[in-house]
Amino acid sequence: MTAAVADARLCLPATAESVAVARQLVAGICDALDVPERLAGDVKLATTEACTNAVVHAYPDGARSMDVEVFVRQEELIVIVRDHGVGIAPRTGPRGLGLGLPLIAALCSRVAIQEAPGGGTEVVMTFALDGDEADGDDEGTPP
Repeated sequence: MTAAVADARLCLPATAESVAVARQLVAGICDALDVPERLAGDVKLATTEACTNAVVHAYPDGARSMDVEVFVRQEELIVIVRDHGVGIAPRTGPRGLGLGLPLIAALCSRVAIQEAPGGGTEVVMTFALDGDEADGDDEGTPP
């Protein structure tokens, strides 16, 4: 990850209540940018799913924290959800239906799921604000 400064950043406890706070953050940014309703819905849903994954999967020994960062770059909105937990591992139990990551991928122009600096998982979700489809580039670092 580069030293880019986020336009908005929250460090939250990785709890169910924090998912709503993160959703409100991106909703407010979408409102301020006058993002079309359908795209704003996609941003909110993808952020909710990424945060929920951090809450449910990152810390099997108890909640710690997750970071949510938002970058507005030219015609893109980039939302990063980061935890410092156990990272992504194959599912071994009945903890959800396993639809979160595919849903996130379907909602974003681009998505990158990578190891967070210092360990854990970083989900980088990019949304095109100009209405164009993604160019297929999965690079996760914000410009």
